Amino acid sequence: MAVGYRKLGVRTGHRKALLRNLVTALFRDGKITTTEPRAKEVRSIAEKMVTLAKRGDLAARRQVLGYIYDEDVVRKLFSTIGPRYTNTPGGYTRIMKLGERRGDAAEMVVLELV
Repeated sequence: MAVGYRKLGVRTGHRKALLRNLVTALFRDGKITTTEPRAKEVRSIAEKMVTLAKRGDLAARRQVLGYIYDEDVVRKLFSTIGPRYTNTPGGYTRIMKLGERRGDAAEMVVLELV
């Protein structure tokens, strides 16, 4: 039986905190370097956040603030990142493969905003 998300080999609380931190870093810095399964999970969350930012209303802002704790990042998301994609129906992120990590041969990627 398949699960609708990747468990990433960590417990629930750790996984949620990890994904929140990665999404926050993506919006703060514009791109992050991480493993491929993590990037694929972060991509789906980040796309939903950008869609909420495109809406731009108070309810959407509060939904995003429930997930991203850094208010400066949320302000940036709603003031610059969201309006940038007003005419784009999706596909706000790009995953580019970098190769294998030296220590454990995990597939590394760069996840960036297009």
